[in-house]
Amino acid sequence: MRALTYHGKRDVRVETVPDPQIQAPTDIIVKITSTGICGSDLHLYEVLGPYLDPGDILGHEPMGVVEEAGPEVTFLAPGDRVVIPFNVSCGHCYMCGHGLHSQCETTQVRDRGTGASLFGFSKLYGQVPGGQAEYLRVPFGNDLPIKVPHGPPDDRFVYLSDVLPTAWQAVEYAAIPPGGSVTVLGLGPIGAMAAKIALLRGAELVVGVDMVPERLDRVSSYGATCLDLRRHGKKLGDAVRDLTHGRGTDAVIDAVGMEAHGASIAKAAHTAVGLLPDALGQRVMDTAGIDRLTALHTAVDAVRRGGTISIVGVYGGSADPMPMLTMFDKQIQLRMGQANVKRWTDDLLPLLSDDDPLGVDTFATHHLPLEEGPQAYETFQKKADGMIKTLLVP
Repeated sequence: MRALTYHGKRDVRVETVPDPQIQAPTDIIVKITSTGICGSDLHLYEVLGPYLDPGDILGHEPMGVVEEAGPEVTFLAPGDRVVIPFNVSCGHCYMCGHGLHSQCETTQVRDRGTGASLFGFSKLYGQVPGGQAEYLRVPFGNDLPIKVPHGPPDDRFVYLSDVLPTAWQAVEYAAIPPGGSVTVLGLGPIGAMAAKIALLRGAELVVGVDMVPERLDRVSSYGATCLDLRRHGKKLGDAVRDLTHGRGTDAVIDAVGMEAHGASIAKAAHTAVGLLPDALGQRVMDTAGIDRLTALHTAVDAVRRGGTISIVGVYGGSADPMPMLTMFDKQIQLRMGQANVKRWTDDLLPLLSDDDPLGVDTFATHHLPLEEGPQAYETFQKKADGMIKTLLVP
């Protein structure tokens, strides 16, 4: 089959690799019909290379049709249409039973001290082959896949794999009071969808922050009040307070993560680590890794006293300095973590209707063949060509 594979920093290629095979009686093989490129994929493309091997198959936002099912699969049959959550979760352990599928005890990567395995996301999370490919082996066929109806285009459902549950959890964790306010930092796919969901769930004021004109325009069209980071810079917190009677918003969602703009020292550190041999790079990141924390520090500044910060952007540093005095003094509440995809499926499926209240049918800015995946990664990383969300079609 053809698959998009990692070969080094900013070097991904579409290659012919062996087809996946049934390995356990509850496995299924899915023929992929659409697969997204996520902002988290760019962390692999740019920063987390020491945790990847050449040839690793990327991607964690796939959907398709069941091609083959193991002998103990009863929930699905060949021909069924499914979306595959990015968490590899069993559905039956203590953590899954408590709605914490991203902490699944069956697939936790204990030798790394990390949570549930993820499709297509490095040794840190199990080194499971990903879904930017023609076919994907999916374990836990009776519990993990999300069965969806035939008929509507893939765009209607594919975001159940990551974008929708991640944005929904970001808003849930933000604990925005009825008629309250939230600032969303970063208006890529997750931030844009979080802004849309916050408005749908009753937030009176949603402040969107970015520096890419197309992203600002898009979220403004949802009804959000958008602030251009290029204009406000380090005074962004003041601009948010100006909109909220001097207080700051009730909540802030950090949808940026480790590669925020405006952190020159950490950016240089990321570049240096990317040049080290993998084994040494891993040791440095495991013990002294730092993130670019501009967005998180901005969240601390912009949230009101007693407010909540919901962190959905991916961080990976082990030695990050945090402004603890300010956080303690402001009585800030923090919630964060990988989305527990299956936890939110029942909340989201009713919204994937012909009325399209979440705008999923038109959410993708680009639909490209899998063979153009390498160029798509480069374009997305550069925030060029108006690219906000890309779906690859094998």
